[in-house]
Amino acid sequence: MEQKVIIYTDGGCKPNPGAGGWAALLIYGGAEKELYGYEAQTTNNRMELTAAVRALSALKRPTAVEFHTDSQYMRHGITDWIQKWRQNGWRTASKKPVENQDLWMRLYDLTQEHTIDWKWVRGHAGNQYNERVDQLATRAREQRRSSDAS
Repeated sequence: MEQKVIIYTDGGCKPNPGAGGWAALLIYGGAEKELYGYEAQTTNNRMELTAAVRALSALKRPTAVEFHTDSQYMRHGITDWIQKWRQNGWRTASKKPVENQDLWMRLYDLTQEHTIDWKWVRGHAGNQYNERVDQLATRAREQRRSSDAS
């Protein structure tokens, strides 16, 4: 039986909107890979979605994925809302354009390449991998922000 890739992601800003960081941890067998990055002006939600897009983009072939996020926005968006958005021409039920449409479209395309089991994990509740991606995203944001100020 093929082993799953386990993914944890996180993203955030301080302030929101403002400087942002994202991170992903990919776990396969005994190996781990960390991904992380920074954007100077963004939002929490964009960073959460960017982390997911970058994590799934790192997979080299169709894969079974157990995907962990502490973002209800992302989990509900990809599992509940996205089909209606697509049917409605990327508009919400109130006929407004979907926010972060570029990232949602990319994320949707990537989900079509893999078999993904989406799992929500409570943030800041002691899950070691969730805490790790939170720290990586914060570090990416803070290191870049401090280098921008130099």
